[in-house]
Amino acid sequence: MKKCPTCARTYVDETLNFCLEDGAPLVFGPGADEPATAIMPPSALTGESPTVTYGSAAGSRSSDPNVSSRTTERPTPNRNGLIVGVIGAILISALGAAGWFYYGRSAAVRIESIAVMPFVNESGSGEYEYLSDGMTETLINSLSQLPKLSVKGRSSVFRYKGKNVDSKQLASELNVQAVLNGRVLQRGDVLVLSLDLVDAVTGNQIWGEQYNRRMTDLVSLQNEIARDVSGKLQKKLSGADEQHLAKNNNVNPEAFQLYLQGRFHWNKRTNEGVDKAIRYFQQAIEKDPGYALAYVGMADSFIVVDNLPDNEAKPKAKAMAIKALEIDPTLGEAHAVLGSVAIYYEWDWPRAEREYKRAIELSPNYATAHHWYGEGLTAVGRFDESLAEYNRAMELDPLSLAISSDLGWTYFHLRQYDRGIEHLKKLIELDPTFERTRFYLASLYEEKQMFEAAIEERQKGLLIGGRNVDRVSAAMKRLSNALATAGPKGYWQTSLELTQNAAKRNEERVNSAEIAMIYAKLGDKDAAFEWLENAFQERRSDLIFLKVDPAWDSLRSDPRFSDLVRRTGLPQ
Repeated sequence: MKKCPTCARTYVDETLNFCLEDGAPLVFGPGADEPATAIMPPSALTGESPTVTYGSAAGSRSSDPNVSSRTTERPTPNRNGLIVGVIGAILISALGAAGWFYYGRSAAVRIESIAVMPFVNESGSGEYEYLSDGMTETLINSLSQLPKLSVKGRSSVFRYKGKNVDSKQLASELNVQAVLNGRVLQRGDVLVLSLDLVDAVTGNQIWGEQYNRRMTDLVSLQNEIARDVSGKLQKKLSGADEQHLAKNNNVNPEAFQLYLQGRFHWNKRTNEGVDKAIRYFQQAIEKDPGYALAYVGMADSFIVVDNLPDNEAKPKAKAMAIKALEIDPTLGEAHAVLGSVAIYYEWDWPRAEREYKRAIELSPNYATAHHWYGEGLTAVGRFDESLAEYNRAMELDPLSLAISSDLGWTYFHLRQYDRGIEHLKKLIELDPTFERTRFYLASLYEEKQMFEAAIEERQKGLLIGGRNVDRVSAAMKRLSNALATAGPKGYWQTSLELTQNAAKRNEERVNSAEIAMIYAKLGDKDAAFEWLENAFQERRSDLIFLKVDPAWDSLRSDPRFSDLVRRTGLPQ
């Protein structure tokens, strides 16, 4: 037990070093024949690890990898007399003021927002990069389940990976109160994780810790870290929160590592990366058939995969999400997948909305659920609600290019072309290598009849996507020449030829909706409806935007269009 020598308040929590009332350094309660002893934080030594916990002795760390280093060494009582007492009183006064500012702020200001920065891989090999990235993402997901705690999304924090960024800059750019940094070192079967929780406003350390574990203890370590960090953020875990964190304790350790490797490749969002992710998630399921998150990983993979047709990929995504929920009904991520399948493939908007709302109810900090729900609201023309969901998604994941780009696409459907162009150009300044942004911007330019600018953006987007440089250059030159000689009609006619030729060379799958759109631009309604019917039979996800996409404005008065909207299940 500790006691404040000034106000006499007592504390059972021996990890506290300063009084929460007046900031005075706490003392251990005296025994029968000894004075109380003040506990001073150690001096900041040059070269000391920034993750050392204040108030714990450096020499107290165990060398046993199975033993946590979270030990606090009680100092020997001071019996050196009056001189030491006077000096101690002076130090108490000075440290008390500093302690009140530092610890008092943490006690008075409940931290409600945090950025978990990408853990640094210190193992000396890229082979273990999946581990540092995966532990970061797992911790983000765990903390995101806690009520009233805003945790910045993965895509936002990973934009800082490998960069040395000041905590105050992070506080400004991500709008957070605290930043958690970590370093991961794996040597054989031993894992050393060092954490450093920093007040983003002052730059002061709130807490630091080092964990030594064996790889077989990786699952329980993740849960322990989540509990420790939430405690230091002044977040008292409810019984339900504790149960939620503990529910994965029985996961097979090998399956967990395979899951982390799957997420590592999935986050690359390339065809090759998603293919590898599916293989790792499948291996995780084979190791542990009861591992719900591995099924979620599979479902997410089939949602974003590009090299499978929708009528093959989307049913697989649904099956995997249902299996995950059979194991764990509390997984908001799985409900978000079911919502996506319901609207993009099954064209069942009422059920999609129920799934999205359930996903947000279970995982309110899951930015993707807000993102996908916002996209669905755009499709049915509920734009005010859509923008609200996009804004919430961007609060949670402010640097996500996927979310921000799709917001620009919503401006397209709102016919706010200038606003969309301005928004997407700012995103390109942030990251010029995101393919989707370029194609969205090209479409906005086309609606503004700014065809030369559209050609430039399409060329950049195709090259970013890894297309053949010479072939892309030749195609864009054909577009420019057609525009110069035959105007917009020449532009669209050449676009049609280029699209069909790419499909014949198997460079791209035939997108019936895209071909229908070009015919609509050319004024050939019969050909447009023929290709729209093909898209309907293929259950192309593009069709969910029939009600709001300006590409179809020339067809809206035709009864065939109203019939198609009805058949896709969109609200009338």
